Amino acid sequence: MSRAVARPAPAEPTRRQARHRLALVVDPRFPGGTSVAAAAEMRALAEVVDLRVVALETAMFGGRAVHPSIEAALADHGLDLDRQPAVVHADTIVVHNPSCLRFDDALNVRMSCARAVVVTHENFLRPNGAEAFDVAACLALLETTLVCAERVLAPVSPYNRRTVADWLAREEREWALAPYDWFNIVDLEPRPPTPVPRDRRGRHSRPGFEKFPSFEVMRAHFPPHAEACIILGGDGLLLEPAAIPPHWDVRRFGVGEVAGFLGEIDFFVYFTNPLWRESFGRVVAEAIAAGKVVITDPATATSFGDAVIACDGAGDDVDRIIAELVAAPARYAEIVARAQEGLTAFRPEAFVTRVLEQLPPADASHRAVV
Repeated sequence: MSRAVARPAPAEPTRRQARHRLALVVDPRFPGGTSVAAAAEMRALAEVVDLRVVALETAMFGGRAVHPSIEAALADHGLDLDRQPAVVHADTIVVHNPSCLRFDDALNVRMSCARAVVVTHENFLRPNGAEAFDVAACLALLETTLVCAERVLAPVSPYNRRTVADWLAREEREWALAPYDWFNIVDLEPRPPTPVPRDRRGRHSRPGFEKFPSFEVMRAHFPPHAEACIILGGDGLLLEPAAIPPHWDVRRFGVGEVAGFLGEIDFFVYFTNPLWRESFGRVVAEAIAAGKVVITDPATATSFGDAVIACDGAGDDVDRIIAELVAAPARYAEIVARAQEGLTAFRPEAFVTRVLEQLPPADASHRAVV
């Protein structure tokens, strides 16, 4: 008669695998792209990590309110905004846009982690090689605040990467350059292109001298023979209303919905001051998602590959491109379809996969001492 073999009791379960603790540190009052990007990251990461959102209150944005997109993301995911804590302790700390520190002399917070990632939303160098801001001073503030095993600069695009790499080579600072881009999340519902494109041109941006080329170039890009010339965010132009050509429809920033404006055009013509470049170009992504053909400079185009039409904007380049595509609707639709397919690389799920691949083991920051 065989005896039942006593099986060993199951081992007590080990402590449940800890979720990765990630602190996202940002001045939540940034206007425009930085806050929109940070809010999109909160939404994407809230379900896959233990997320803490820390507010820096820098001198740069004194008196401003929290950006609505960040307020909405926090509310939707039940997150609190941790304002100026004395200590931030996490496995990974992500600091958005160090340029906001340019008017500060100190940071009253200590940050401890295994890896610190500083997302370089603003280009470190201008097209002429000059520093865009006092990069060394901003990074020095973070260096005195961070206790970590690894410090990484994470560019947001290929062009942004070039400026950061060139600055690092010149300054020889002890920051690693991330091998991947910490791109802006683009989670926009694509709209189909018009089947019959017309010569309806437009552009939009925040107001500011850096966002616009010279008046002479603007006149060439938005000529009288175009059916529509709509400029959203032209607050600076409106300071001299007598100089605005009568065929231009110039609207202030924030007046009307961007989606409505994009519905009034077929070509998004976007060039900036020659001494400044977009680091990512969210306005370009918005136009692509809206089903428009985008014409922009080669540097800005690098974020989107061949999804946009790159040219230097000189002479009759823009006129020629638009005339050719108005006469070839199938080609217009093909360009829009390819561009929108390219936007899938910037979707939230692509971002989460990219970030999770780079995270150090959970609880790694326990080795760091504040």
